[in-house]
Parts: sequence; C-alpha cells; structure tokens
Amino acid sequence: MWRATGGRQAGGAMRSIRFKLAALAGATAILAVLAGVSVLIALRAVDGALEAAVSAQQRLDVLTEISARLSDFGLAAIAATESPTASAGRLEDARSRVSALLEASTVKAVQAAPDASSGLRPQERLLARLRADFISLDRQITAATRDPDTMRRGDRVRGSLNAFAASAGPTLSLLVESERRGVTAAREEAVALADRLRMGAVAIALAVFAAALVLYRALAQPLLGRLKEIDRAAAAIGRGDLSARLAIGQRDELGVLMARFNRMAALLARRERKVAQDRAELEKTIADRTADLTEANARLGAIDASRRRFFTDVSHELRTPLTVIIGECDVTQRAPAIPEALSRSVLTTIRKRAGMLHRRVEDMLRVARSESGEIELVFQDTPFAPLLADAVAGLEPVARRQGVALVLHAPEPGLLVHADREWLRQVVEGLIDNALRHGRPLTRVTVAVDHGADAEGQAVDIVSITDDGCGIPPEARTRLFERFARGGPLGGAEGFGLGLALADWVVTRHGGRITLEDGEKGGTRVAIALPQAAAAAPSEPAAESGPTV
Repeated sequence: MWRATGGRQAGGAMRSIRFKLAALAGATAILAVLAGVSVLIALRAVDGALEAAVSAQQRLDVLTEISARLSDFGLAAIAATESPTASAGRLEDARSRVSALLEASTVKAVQAAPDASSGLRPQERLLARLRADFISLDRQITAATRDPDTMRRGDRVRGSLNAFAASAGPTLSLLVESERRGVTAAREEAVALADRLRMGAVAIALAVFAAALVLYRALAQPLLGRLKEIDRAAAAIGRGDLSARLAIGQRDELGVLMARFNRMAALLARRERKVAQDRAELEKTIADRTADLTEANARLGAIDASRRRFFTDVSHELRTPLTVIIGECDVTQRAPAIPEALSRSVLTTIRKRAGMLHRRVEDMLRVARSESGEIELVFQDTPFAPLLADAVAGLEPVARRQGVALVLHAPEPGLLVHADREWLRQVVEGLIDNALRHGRPLTRVTVAVDHGADAEGQAVDIVSITDDGCGIPPEARTRLFERFARGGPLGGAEGFGLGLALADWVVTRHGGRITLEDGEKGGTRVAIALPQAAAAAPSEPAAESGPTV
C-alpha cells in the first residue's frame, strides 16, 4: 500500500508543471555545461596546436640561426689561420654563440618532448650529434690554430671544416627539414582543429536547437495550448456562456486550476439559474399582483358602474308612482264634490305610492352604502293574485284617463310565486305603464296568468301583459332590452328607456325569462315565465349583472 501510494505520488510529481519546468531548466543547464566543456576542450586543443606550431617555428628559427652562426664560426676559424692572435676574440665569440644556440635548441627540443622519461627523441639525438661534432670541430680548430706553420695550420682548419660539413651538414639539414615538417603539421593540425571546431559549433547549435524544439513540443506547447483553452473558456464565460467547460487532462497544477475553473463555472451557472428562477417567480408574482389589481380595479369599476346604473334605474322607477300620485291629485282637484269614499280611496292610493317611493329611496341608500353596489332581493313565497291586483290597481286611474280598459284575469287564489314581491310587482306595473304610454292607439290591456313549461321542460307560470296597440316590429324587440333604448309608434316617446332593461334583470334574478311577442289580435304581448313555487330555485344577486349606480 505504501509502495502504491509512493508510486502515485512519484508519478504525480513527475507530471507536475514544477517538475517539468525543473527538468526543462536542468536540461538547459546540462546543454549549456556540455557546450561550455566542448568549447573549453576545443580551445585547449587549439591552444595546444598553436603552441606546437609556435614551438616548431621557434626551433626552426634556432636551427636557422645555428646554421648562420656555424658559418660565422667557419669564417672566424679561417681568419684565425692567418692571424691567430687577432682573430682569437672573433673565434671565441662565434664559438659562444654556436654553443648557446645549441644549448637553447636542446632545451626547446626537451620541452617539446611529450614525456621526458620516454628517452631521446630523434631531434634530440640529432642535436646531440651536431653538438658533439661542433665540440670536435672546436677542438680541431683550437689545435690547428696553435700550429706554427701557417700553411699547415690553414690546411688543418680547412680539413676540419670540411669534415664537420660532411658530418654535420646532413644532420643539420635533417633537423631543419624535421622542424619545417613540424611547423607544417602544426599549422595543418590547427586548421583541421579550427574546421572541427566550426563543425562542432554547428553541431552543438543544431543539437541545442533540436533539444529546444523537443522540449518546446514536449513541455511548452501543451502548456501554452491549455492556457489558450483557459483563455477561450474565460472569454466565453465573459460573454455569458456559462456552459463552457475545460477538459482537465493531466493531473498537474494547471489541471487543478482547470478543475477549479470548471467548479467556478458550474457554481456561476447554478447561481444564474437561481437568479433566473427568482426573476421568473418575481415576474409571476408581479403579474399575479398586477392581475389581482386589474381584477380589483375592474370590480371597482363594475361596482361604480352598477351604482350609477342603479340610481338611473331607480330614478326611472320613481316616475311611475309619481305619475299615479299626480293623476290621483288631478282627479281629486277636478271633482266638484269629493265623496268621503273617493277621498279615502285617493288618499290610500297616494299613501301606497308614497310608500313605494320610500322603499325605492331606502334601496338607493342601501345600495350606496353597500360594498357590492347591488340591489338585494328578498325572496319568499308570495300569492300571485294580490300581487297582480296591486299592480293593476295602481295604473287604473291612468288607464281611465286614456280611455283604455285595463283587465285582470286573476289566477286561482292559492297560486304562489317564490319572488321578491315588491320588485316583481314593480316589473308588472312597469310593463303595464309601458303599454299605456307606448302602445297608442290602443283600447285594451289584459293581464293574465297561464301555466306551461320552458324549453328544458320545467313547469313555469307565465304572466302576460297584452295590448291591442300598434305593436313592435320584430327587428326592434331585442334592442328594447338594451339600456336607454326607447320604443313607440314613432320612436319619439318620452322616457329614458330603462324599463325593459330593469324588468329583464329582475326576472332573470328570479330564474325566469321575459319575451316580446305579437298579440293574438295585433298589438304586443309581453310574457314573463317564472318557475313555479315548488320548483323555484332563484339565484343569489350577482355583482356583475345587478342594477348599478
């Protein structure tokens, strides 16, 4: 287990960027050291070659100088044969120079030897022979110069010089030729070494370039590619593309950075989704609140419109009782003598109509104070006959003044209707009033109750108000149920056109239906179909359809 962990750690260390950079730096340092060592070796070799060439040239110069000094020694020896005393100094000087040059040449030859313990080199042996020959020549010249016979002295000197020339000449020539070959070889070696140095420099440069290229492709290029990928991903996130992710690849420091980058991008994406979700919820909440406010505003508008329509409708309904009251007062005023019975009847009628006005005013106040702005209907089982009788009785004076017979076919006494008595009576009375005002010319208005069934088969009681007037064209009947629509034979009757609209609403709230039809003998028949008391199930007042202010 420890070995596996250590192997993983070692492998991770080898994959780390720091290790790669250290390897890159180490490889670069090794290449630099190798290049430096190679240069030093080459420079040392060049120095050695140059030193060998210089040393060979110096030895050649010494040998050349020895040859010249030997010639001077020979000339001095010949001169000494003629005048030994006068030429002694010149001969000694020539001898010293030759001896010094031979000594110097020997020293240089020894210094040029690679190993002093390896024995004498050929140049050293030749120099030793040349030195021995010169010593022998010097002894012979010295001995010859002591000969008193001038002729013999001269022959001996010339003989010694010839013998030395025959013996030392080839040796000196070999030494000079050897040193010349050494100089040439040293120069050629220096040139060859310079060529090798140039080739080595080119090879080192190529090797360094190849190593740098390999290191770049192996280390720098992948690193730069991954950095470029990080840059592209960062730019994508900067543009708002939070789906950008990086391929981690190697588990090194840059891989750790890329993994953290991916976690950061994922966190930003989650936060962006959360912000978008919160924004959507906020927009939905605002939309819901706006819808609620719009709905509430619409309800308030409907309530306000209901209030206005209600007061308009009630003002219309107040006209009928006022008309009756005014009519009763006119009848009473025109009578020359008012019987007590008539006086009581008129006052009773006025009292009833005033009570109706009072109830309408109470309705107006109740609606004005209510939150819904609607009329509240009070439903109860009500006898049909008294309700219709009250409606007919209220308009009998008006009918008498117009010369119209107002006839009631009273229903059976036990017939009940589940209704708001006052509002249903007001509807019947309003329809009779419409017939008297708009049905001219007419002679008869009949109020009756029949029994039947509606389109769904439900049992209904049908209240009909029929006149024998001019009638209503079929195309105008639907329009008459609209508010402010007015009818009549010439379309110019007085009023606000609210009677049928209000009547239709009251009948609908009772679960019934009101229709306009042609009468059997001409004129108009208004039919109110109401559910019978046993089957009646009137709906509660609705804010959207009630009479409004």
